[in-house]
Amino acid sequence: MSQEKVNLLNLTFPQLRKYFDSLGEKPFRAQQVMKWIHQFGIDDFDEMTNLSKKFREILKEKAEVRGPEVISEEVASDGTCKWALRLDGGQAVEAVFIPEVSRGTLCISSQVGCILDCQFCSTGKQGFSRNLSLGEIIGQLWYATRSLGTMHTSGVKAVTNVVMMGMGEPLLNFNNVVGAMNLMMDDNAYGLSKRRVTLSTSGLVPALDELIKYTDVALAISLHAANDKLRDELVPVNKKYPIKILLDSVKRYIEQSTAVKKVTIEYVMLSGVNDTEKDAHDLAALMKNIPCKINLIPFNPFPGTDYVCSSGNRMHAFEKTLMDHGLIVTIRKTRGEDIDAACGQLVGKVKDRTRRLERRLRKQEQLVNVQTHLD
Repeated sequence: MSQEKVNLLNLTFPQLRKYFDSLGEKPFRAQQVMKWIHQFGIDDFDEMTNLSKKFREILKEKAEVRGPEVISEEVASDGTCKWALRLDGGQAVEAVFIPEVSRGTLCISSQVGCILDCQFCSTGKQGFSRNLSLGEIIGQLWYATRSLGTMHTSGVKAVTNVVMMGMGEPLLNFNNVVGAMNLMMDDNAYGLSKRRVTLSTSGLVPALDELIKYTDVALAISLHAANDKLRDELVPVNKKYPIKILLDSVKRYIEQSTAVKKVTIEYVMLSGVNDTEKDAHDLAALMKNIPCKINLIPFNPFPGTDYVCSSGNRMHAFEKTLMDHGLIVTIRKTRGEDIDAACGQLVGKVKDRTRRLERRLRKQEQLVNVQTHLD
């Protein structure tokens, strides 16, 4: 029985060095291979020309570079691109690339579905299946970089920012997310700065307190309410970690960080729910001693929801109230709405695509079995 190959996308730089050591290779080989995989987007060992032929043969026998399989690619009218990616086991996640004049942002998933069930998020309504492996997380960046053109092939770094804001709660997949983010920032891989890698969390305080021990990437907090009663309803994890406990953790993170000077507060705008003048004043009072910028997010509807997005006038009035309190505020521009790639929409038709793919694969397997029987 043949031994399963090691997928090198699943390994951090220290793990790759350790693996090559087990093969009797020098540590510098890890740096060479890391660059081939992540900077050049190469998955064929024969193309890694600064490795000895003998070592390349060993790698072909024992290892592989296997990214996620692309089910579909959709491009919105504003240039936003969404990929549905098939994982091991037939499940799927979605990743979104948002191009802008001065940067390109990739929104990455960390789980299949989400267990937290935030009421305004379509992903939460999908339910939770499993965590992604390190390779499945970094594989989204690896695929996007190859698809858009690596720095070495196009002369431009297409993905300049990564946000862990896709499907799932990143802090519930702690080890794999931290490992993937550290790869994103590794100079031998993607070389992104700490300020250009952002983790968004609904507020798992123990994991957030632990995060600063391993990395201090940029931080975004999915707040969405200025009082515990409303946040208990919108973001159920608040019942376990109320707003004060969460914000105390945020302050500790900022104080200990070497790179992060302020946190992003994410606040989805829901008409008649959290968008009143009083809500704005209450939010301003909460943020008084928190170094932050507030990102007001237009709610993106999905089938089955009763929530409605606040009007443009209401959002601008909310923004003005916060700014009058001296806060930095932006209203997020909705991107990719026509392909269900906007914030809170990352589930779309991914389950339907997965079911179609699984049916197609079963038919292919049946045809193979029939042909084998005839032979």
